[in-house]
Amino acid sequence: MNSELTQFDLEHVWHPYTSLTKPLPTYEVVSAHDNYLVLDDGRELIDGMSSWWACIHGYNVKELNDAVTEQIGKVSHVMFGGIRHESAARLAKKLVELAPGDLDYVFFADSGSVAVEVALKMALQYFSDKVKTKTKFLALGGGYHGDTFGAMSVTDPEGSMHSIYRDFLSKNYFISRPSCRFDEPWNPDSADELFNVLSEHHEEIAAVVLEPVVQGAGGMYFYHPEFLRRVRAYCSYFNVLLIADEIATGFGRTGKLFACSWAGITPDIMTVGKAITGGYMTLSAALCNEKVMKGICEGSAGVLMHGPTFMANPLATRVACASLDLLLSGNWRETVNHLEIRLKEYFLPLAAYENVEEVRVLGSIGVVQTRKPVNMAVLQKAFVEQGVWIRPFGRLIYVMLPYVTKDEHIRKLAEAVEYVLKNNLV
Repeated sequence: MNSELTQFDLEHVWHPYTSLTKPLPTYEVVSAHDNYLVLDDGRELIDGMSSWWACIHGYNVKELNDAVTEQIGKVSHVMFGGIRHESAARLAKKLVELAPGDLDYVFFADSGSVAVEVALKMALQYFSDKVKTKTKFLALGGGYHGDTFGAMSVTDPEGSMHSIYRDFLSKNYFISRPSCRFDEPWNPDSADELFNVLSEHHEEIAAVVLEPVVQGAGGMYFYHPEFLRRVRAYCSYFNVLLIADEIATGFGRTGKLFACSWAGITPDIMTVGKAITGGYMTLSAALCNEKVMKGICEGSAGVLMHGPTFMANPLATRVACASLDLLLSGNWRETVNHLEIRLKEYFLPLAAYENVEEVRVLGSIGVVQTRKPVNMAVLQKAFVEQGVWIRPFGRLIYVMLPYVTKDEHIRKLAEAVEYVLKNNLV
């Protein structure tokens, strides 16, 4: 863009989690292909972020481009109230077929945060005629579920970016994040707090809300799948619904199609988003089982009281169908497993640096946790100079790789992380 627009952007356009009076540097992307971002000065950066975890197929993907082009020549948007269209029905059918267990009913939403809002409303409305005291949720410390108010109310109230809004949010119950790590032997004590809180407060709690196995923006933390099995069992015992937020973990990210599959459990409600369209359009969905569906549809209201303007947008649902077809037509399991092997090969040795507290890898996710918070602007500049795009936050330097990432790209990403560690930029 020209210098006038660049200056206008700097002075008037809010970017995520940054200030307009003291803005963080931004870098202009003019095009993208495969897993490269092309800057306005011609430099190509290896993308390690999948554009906030959404572009699992990389960029400028022919199959997805063709799907959008074909659909835009038919209808780009039409209201979903009183109208149906093929791409929404086709996508819903695909989601039902892919989802674990009996999650047979699909509600489309605009974004991940809104899908969480829909899931919370489903749980509250399910109990509204049955147990009127069930108006609260139980969530995990270290969890993150989005930036809207309902989603913020089940996001860690102390350690998250949303603590400033604490006094304005609905008050819910929280327990410590599971202490037993993904790759450790299961410790039964890890579920004691969960059982105790549900035992004491289940008459107030409509649902447990969690990110299965991998907590994303709350700390890139991996916990033991057995905890999920305990949650499922306790929720069933205490008549509490289970909401699994698979927005970040869905569609192969952890090495399973959905992270719930690590524990072999089925939630009552599951949210999906991010990678659902391959990063082309904003879209999400909340899936539920028949029990929840009937509880809502046969209740006093008779309908779920939610209806976004762009619900089941034809462009978004069409490209989502193409993205899932592309995912399932390839050997995504082998691909993600290979990415994990290479991430371990190149990233685990970084644990030897004194300024690193821990390195962990699962699926296409690699995390370097530093001993102190990083300077995002300094690291971002260093990474760009090294030819990679990595967006750190807090004490985390992490990658969530597009599935098209080559071995040499993983090595280059790891070398860039090693560069900032070796030069004490963290």
